[in-house]
Amino acid sequence: MKIAVIDYKMSNIFSIQNALEYIGLECIVTQNPKKIIEADGAILPGVGSFPKAMQHLKDLNLTEVIKEFISTGKPFMGICLGLQLLFSKSTEFTDCEGLNIINGKVENLSKYIPNVTVPHVGWNTIIKNERKSFSNIKSSIMSRSFEKDHYYFVHSYIVEPDDINHIFTKTRYSGFDFCSSVLVDNVFACQFHPEKSGPKGLMFLNKFFR
Repeated sequence: MKIAVIDYKMSNIFSIQNALEYIGLECIVTQNPKKIIEADGAILPGVGSFPKAMQHLKDLNLTEVIKEFISTGKPFMGICLGLQLLFSKSTEFTDCEGLNIINGKVENLSKYIPNVTVPHVGWNTIIKNERKSFSNIKSSIMSRSFEKDHYYFVHSYIVEPDDINHIFTKTRYSGFDFCSSVLVDNVFACQFHPEKSGPKGLMFLNKFFR
């Protein structure tokens, strides 16, 4: 499989590239719309501020490309800021519209735990959302594989989906449970970094794209 890592100048993408190549997936780092659409899967990474990231995506004419790719039904993954950008809006610095692929908003974690250090940095567990059913075979396979595994986090903002059934996993930080990943049809997106999470993270990437 050929996986397009979308380069919009907001992330160090080399760790993702190395992780994909390690598990035997061909990786292209690109901002070329044609190459993104033609890929077998795509990843939207990201580190930094939500408003700046959205401006970069618009300047590079990538917002509609991302939506078009997702509409094909091929596997699409968002990581960290790449998760947040999929949502309707963010309150980071100012109200800012997102890609609006998943209904919901992005809020500062400190809003809920004001007396705790933010950003949330380091290893933490993910816990599967106990939904009644899963929409496809892939989600069922993934749900059986990662209960209470540890993954690497570094973030100050969290996503809040309007539909709680979109929540795939939750994570607890200082007594507060937040959405740490979503799974909506062919879109999986996570607040943690699978590419920086050792063998379990590599397994996560492998299972989703294969």
